[in-house]
Amino acid sequence: MQVQEEAKPYDTINVTPMLDLAYVLLVVFILMTTASVQGMSISLPKPSAAPPTERHPVHVLRVDADGSARLDGTPKTDEQVLVELKGIRSQDPKSTVVLQGDGKARFDRVVAMIDLCNEAEVGMSLATGRIGF
Repeated sequence: MQVQEEAKPYDTINVTPMLDLAYVLLVVFILMTTASVQGMSISLPKPSAAPPTERHPVHVLRVDADGSARLDGTPKTDEQVLVELKGIRSQDPKSTVVLQGDGKARFDRVVAMIDLCNEAEVGMSLATGRIGF
């Protein structure tokens, strides 16, 4: 009985699986490029060169570190803030209140001011930085 002591190295490399993969990738590439050509044509509106004519007032409602509220720099109680916000809403329904909370203020005071803005139905946004006061 004859025993083979050394394994013979392959003389050739089978490239059939590599070619199969290349053909599959080629087909996928062709399909994807033809599919991306199809689309839906839409007509976008043209931007206006004229500046906006409407200007609505912006009021600043600040909650200080001690929890007190200031509307446009004037200290107010919660009841006064609500009355002022309703007055702002009656003067211009599109006016906005920017709520600025101090970093050391309790969050429940900021939420209370948000509730007051919602009760007065005034547009509101939260400031993330210093506005200029």
